[in-house]
Amino acid sequence: MTETHFKGLLCGVDEAGRGPLAGPVFAAAVILDDRVPILGLDDSKRLSPKRRAELAGQIRQSAVAWAVAQATVEEIDRLNILKATMLAMVRAVHSIQASIQATPLFALIDGNQLPADLPCPGRAIVGGDAKIAAISAASILAKTERDRRMGQLALEWPGYGFETHQGYGTRAHLEALNLLGPCPEHRRSFAPVRARVML
Repeated sequence: MTETHFKGLLCGVDEAGRGPLAGPVFAAAVILDDRVPILGLDDSKRLSPKRRAELAGQIRQSAVAWAVAQATVEEIDRLNILKATMLAMVRAVHSIQASIQATPLFALIDGNQLPADLPCPGRAIVGGDAKIAAISAASILAKTERDRRMGQLALEWPGYGFETHQGYGTRAHLEALNLLGPCPEHRRSFAPVRARVML
């Protein structure tokens, strides 16, 4: 399947940050301009940080529209990570809708589930971030924006190493959790954090 199967404003959507123990989950939505192809788009996890940053700049400059949204740690703990991820995706699509004052005609979502409240029809595509250019672009924006936010949180909450592991449950992160305990940006609904809250 390629974008040529769909006409009009095709919106690619992806998330970043479902797995980490800390920080918000981010989602991005992107409508690419077919007249300005961006070479090298791929699943953000396959790209180096430098290459992601380069592509993110190109996406912001040449896309018809793009938006990045998030769901907070509080929302993750209250709703669960899946529902919070869906919420961030819906927010990203609504933000695109507001920025261009039009509703995307179709949304392609990375994964196997569609958010319930999308403002347009959509389709979930497993592995879409490696197959569909618009989803790849969304993957890159979501990842770069989340990494930037985790760098900010590293300054606000030093000692956890957010700038290096972005909140994932690495050995160094778990050791810091044991030493310092959770900070307000840790997801208490996640078992490794919850276990340390109960100590």
